[in-house]
Amino acid sequence: MTQTSTSRGMADLRQKGDPPLTGTRVLDLTQVVAGPYCTTMLADMGAEVVKLERFGVGDDTRRVQRYEGREEHEDYFNASNRCKKSIELDLKGPAHLEVGQALAAKADVVVENFAPGTAARLGMAWQDLQPLNPKLVYCSISGFGQDGPSRDRLALDTMTQAVAGMMSVTGFPDGDPVIMGAPLSDVISGMFAAYAVLGALFNVARDGEGQYIDVSMQDSLIAALGPRMGEALQAGRSSGRMGNENPIRVPSDTYRTADGRFINITVVNERHWAPFCRAIDREDWIDDPRFVDMAARIRHRADLKGPLVARFAEETLDDWLSRLDAARVPYAPVNDYTQALADPQVAHRGLVREVDHPRSGSINVIAAPWISTGGSPPITPPPLLGQHTEEVLESWLGWDSSAISAFLGSDESGEPNVATGP
Repeated sequence: MTQTSTSRGMADLRQKGDPPLTGTRVLDLTQVVAGPYCTTMLADMGAEVVKLERFGVGDDTRRVQRYEGREEHEDYFNASNRCKKSIELDLKGPAHLEVGQALAAKADVVVENFAPGTAARLGMAWQDLQPLNPKLVYCSISGFGQDGPSRDRLALDTMTQAVAGMMSVTGFPDGDPVIMGAPLSDVISGMFAAYAVLGALFNVARDGEGQYIDVSMQDSLIAALGPRMGEALQAGRSSGRMGNENPIRVPSDTYRTADGRFINITVVNERHWAPFCRAIDREDWIDDPRFVDMAARIRHRADLKGPLVARFAEETLDDWLSRLDAARVPYAPVNDYTQALADPQVAHRGLVREVDHPRSGSINVIAAPWISTGGSPPITPPPLLGQHTEEVLESWLGWDSSAISAFLGSDESGEPNVATGP
């Protein structure tokens, strides 16, 4: 399942030059999923990401329920925080806040996903840091945005899936609304945030002016659902739940096979209809007036449903994969997570990498999901809490060993105050 080689995909793909964000410094004030996903994407493009974590506590995902058999390992944290450095500070203490602000003054990008207003209370808001660093790109990620009637509502991924309408179209017609079994709102808002940060960095390079960016999980998920909201946008009508079926393509569904596995198929257009009928030994359907084109099949959806369920149950998954592959009909086996990670194409692309973690030993992480002729940074393991505090104080702020020792030997009350270095 693991891929330790630095080469990926095409064997002759040669990387040239440095990654695009080489030399870019990102101060990461985020935790859980949305913010860390954003900063991991920036790290994948070569940025140096320093994760500022709460002193002695760290990211909330360091303390979530551990998996059975992995009680000593921060697997949930590790899944979203590779390729970063960690420094721990107590921003409520004057000396530590001064260090945090000094780091922001040296950063190109600051990303935070506190509840709205928290960064200002800590002294780490855009208004606090922009005067120290006029070229700063500052990105805030929150559930509903930094203003408006929902600003102060508590937001989790599931809440956003509900309010953005996603749950209304997920599940079966005779069942209740269902959440997607992955933190989609978190991930998509993190991706949009990284996208916006890249645009802002381009603006800084062109015009020399920093930017403030406000990313909402609600906005992000609605934007991602937009391509399927045509009916709601133009006619004011909402789609209902259809299970695994597709409102505009028939057949398009998931079927149980003879060995208890599941397969998903979609007949996209008329080019696929005849090959599909031949692959399932139902050539008589090709010219059946009920199924002659997509509009007819949509009208007669129920006439296809039962016979297809029965037919797919007659043979094993491997049998169907072979038949449908030969027919060039769009299909996919329904994998669980372990099967998905073990897929031969995933291995070929080198998406899962093995790294040596200082506490957990050999662990697997998911790499950047692209292959480029440009340079790629090395994949480093997720950091221990505060693992890089001394390194960052030296490399970002220019402190010497005596200043670092004095700071680390002080309490969080603010004495001695050496935040600006010797």
